[in-house]
Amino acid sequence: MSEPIAMAKQAPSLMPTTEQRSRLRSIRKFKDGLSRYGVMSAGLAVVFSLGLIFFYLFSEIAPLFRGASVDIVKTYTPAQLNQVESDATEYLTLERYEEIGASFKRSGAVNFFNVVDGSKVLDVSVPRAADANFTSLATSTPDHGLVAYGYSNGQVSVTKVNYALSYPQDKRFITPSLVYPLGETPLQLDANGAALTQLAIQETSSGILIGAVTADQRLQLAIYSSSENMITGEVSVNQEIFTLPPLPLGTNPVAMQIDEGAQHLIIATDTSQLLLYKIVDPTAITRLDPVTVPGGKITAMEFLVGTASLVIGTDQGEVSQWFLVRNNEDNIYHITFVRAFDALEGAITRLAPEHARRGFWASDDKGNIGIYYGTSERTLLLDSVGDKPINQIAISPIHNRTLLLDDSNQLTVADVWNKHPEVSFSSLWQKVWYEGRDAPEYIWQASSGSDNFEAKMSFVPLSVGTLKAAFFAMLFAIPLGVMGAIYTAYFMTPKLRGLVKPTIEIMEALPTVILGFLAGLWLAPFVENHLPAIFAILILLPVIMLVTGYIWSRFPESIRTRMPEGWEAVILVVPIILTVWACVAASPFTEILLFDGSMRQWFTENGIDYSQRNALVVGIVMGFAVIPTIFSIAEDAVFSVPRHLTQGSLALGATRWQTVVGVVLPTASPGIFSAMMMGFGRAVGETMIVLMATGNSPVVNFNIFEGMRTFSANIAVELPETAVASTHFRVLFLAALVLLALTFVVNTLAEIIRQRLRKRYSNL
Repeated sequence: MSEPIAMAKQAPSLMPTTEQRSRLRSIRKFKDGLSRYGVMSAGLAVVFSLGLIFFYLFSEIAPLFRGASVDIVKTYTPAQLNQVESDATEYLTLERYEEIGASFKRSGAVNFFNVVDGSKVLDVSVPRAADANFTSLATSTPDHGLVAYGYSNGQVSVTKVNYALSYPQDKRFITPSLVYPLGETPLQLDANGAALTQLAIQETSSGILIGAVTADQRLQLAIYSSSENMITGEVSVNQEIFTLPPLPLGTNPVAMQIDEGAQHLIIATDTSQLLLYKIVDPTAITRLDPVTVPGGKITAMEFLVGTASLVIGTDQGEVSQWFLVRNNEDNIYHITFVRAFDALEGAITRLAPEHARRGFWASDDKGNIGIYYGTSERTLLLDSVGDKPINQIAISPIHNRTLLLDDSNQLTVADVWNKHPEVSFSSLWQKVWYEGRDAPEYIWQASSGSDNFEAKMSFVPLSVGTLKAAFFAMLFAIPLGVMGAIYTAYFMTPKLRGLVKPTIEIMEALPTVILGFLAGLWLAPFVENHLPAIFAILILLPVIMLVTGYIWSRFPESIRTRMPEGWEAVILVVPIILTVWACVAASPFTEILLFDGSMRQWFTENGIDYSQRNALVVGIVMGFAVIPTIFSIAEDAVFSVPRHLTQGSLALGATRWQTVVGVVLPTASPGIFSAMMMGFGRAVGETMIVLMATGNSPVVNFNIFEGMRTFSANIAVELPETAVASTHFRVLFLAALVLLALTFVVNTLAEIIRQRLRKRYSNL
């Protein structure tokens, strides 16, 4: 017996030695440190990546809210430009390559000069009769570029600057010239030969219209059309002269304008009144009631591009915008005040509209300039460029350079940065009164086929559309996802749960583009053709489930015990299928009996708009896509409730439903809430389903029968088509930032609420 005992004592120990324990501690310490710093590094990398995303988005949108800047490049005296100082400049222009300027003089001379070095390029003169003296000058909107000279003998000359491009030795060369759309010979506008003291000119679809005020206060409207002989090159001009109703007694005109539609002529008087003449029918011209402009006497008036709105300056430095708005009662246009801008210090001496957009410049008699934009209601710059009145402003068609001429004929050349004046907080988030509209509205319409189109970029329709799509999707998904999760986790047998849960989770792998395709091409027409069935299914299915459950509870216990516990849901399959089939089959008869054959037409007749691709379709399909997310997370939360809590509740006499309501739901509420927020985030960011199943109409309502446009769908549709670094491009990046901020705020609030719920029910 002593030998085995001795052998047992000599057997090696299974416990690690001191050296082994030290090595294990070192390995464990290394692994712990690696895990800790690895997780920390990954977290910091995620935060850094999000920071880079925000930084990139901010870098793209920052220029949107930058004001304009003007940097003086050069200043020229009349001698440096080889111009006669005593010959006043009546109009100044600059071509699109910003190299050549043109100065229209009172004498009729037109001096073309190089703005880079001040050298002379070309000197020409507008023809006129020997006995005629200059009395007035008028210009059309910048896109037409017409210039009309009025003379003391009642004649008028119409000219236009033309810039011919050539590329000798691959170098751009610009050749300026004057063209005469109505011929070089001056036209006799006033038959009595009275001096033309005020002029207005506009090129319209009816021809070239010229309005004139004679020295004896008569108003004339001339309509000119021309044709050129293809063989001889001779231009023949057809002229029609009409007399307008006279000016009110005691008023003198200070400015005139004609719109491009040949519908209205507007006269500003020295009594601060705006006179509107309806000229759409030249044989029956009428004058509407005058409108008084507040803020001093009118000193300048110009149409913006498109001639749907006027900008007016006064001797008090006030600058305001006015629209031609049609009254719904009498279907007649009236001049309506829209918005005012920051005033200049002195009297307004000049207003200069920008090319191709609703911006304009103003100058005063104290050497100040202001840069404004109508739609966004922005004052982009107020600055002083000297102490002398600014009489003329020329803006290049690409808005990067301007020419300023003061009353001493000193010319200033300045570079301009004014890239994105169309955007402001008010234009993005508040109602904006757009040209051609009866009142301020929320509108998203970023492009059009018209050259005079005014971009309308309000985020309100996109925000409403995003929330609308998410709301109806969640309205469909939350009840099914959460209640299905509760039943699956708590009531369903493990074997059936093992079939149901993976099947629903596999639904999440379905490509959303396929769901959107099916929604747009199959579900939307089906819903439109079976509207009564859809509503009947939504109402009857819950009722049928309750009735089926009640009937099953009244079955004899001997029959009910044959159904294994946890398989009761199988009983509902047949009633659900039969109910859906019955609703669809009865839909045509329901429409005939209750809706005169068409439920959609019944909606229309009762003032409810219906679009085939609408929020109802999106709610069903997007809800179908969101259900797996909500179900999976909520089911795990319910299934993870400790068994001792439920068993204790049952042991104390609570029923299974009482246990669910009083114990399971409070304990699992943080997880269920997280599931709903995850589903909401998925719905907010969904793109393809909304893109293909809504019609993408940016409307501002929560009508379930109309479509919508969401932030994500709008970005997907418009970003590939927009020019890089354009205003539209940057606004789409701003929309992406708003969407990212929305999801960030929602997730943050969700996490705060989840933590509070977790803390509140942790004592269970």
